[in-house]
Amino acid sequence: MPEYDAGSPLRSVLPFEAEPARVRNLRNAVRGQLTDWGLAAMADEAELAVSELASNVIKHVGGGTAATLVLEHAGERLRIEMHDMSRRPPVLVPLARDDEEGGRGLRLLAGVTADWGTSLTVTGKAVWCELSAGAALCCRRTRRAEAVLTRYQGDVGAPAALRSRSAQALEESATGLIADILHWVVARGGDPDGFLDRAQMHFEADAA
Repeated sequence: MPEYDAGSPLRSVLPFEAEPARVRNLRNAVRGQLTDWGLAAMADEAELAVSELASNVIKHVGGGTAATLVLEHAGERLRIEMHDMSRRPPVLVPLARDDEEGGRGLRLLAGVTADWGTSLTVTGKAVWCELSAGAALCCRRTRRAEAVLTRYQGDVGAPAALRSRSAQALEESATGLIADILHWVVARGGDPDGFLDRAQMHFEADAA
């Protein structure tokens, strides 16, 4: 169970051994803590970030490394810090291909969090990231849209071997899906322009 710092009820410290088998328990502990704090809506994104941070320690520092996860909640932000005893900071490297694995974890972390970085500590380093309620909503909707578009590629007849999650392929699928939805609106006697206007209003409200 999380250990609470005296006088700071919205801070949780979780020491753990960086082993693949322990990452699942760590994610469960994070979900439980966020639920206790009333932040269950951010649990999916927090679990994803924690998984990437823990995996980074296992891969680049070493399995069995002693590490500590720190959760802090203040205002609209949730800060997640992964502390280990290595002073070598991680490097975000560009991906040459969609299927290339190197650096994917940090790129994913950068994509789902509001901010992230590395800080040197007395005993090593801390890789941290911050989530906000707005970022969590955006991340969930983005992942949901990507899943729908990937299924749509199959529904329109694209063979599994040719389906792609690249930005260009998904954008083309999105265009086709929107066109199909507009046909559905018209078939039901609706106004496609009004439909698009309402969708834009929802998008702008969420973005704000």
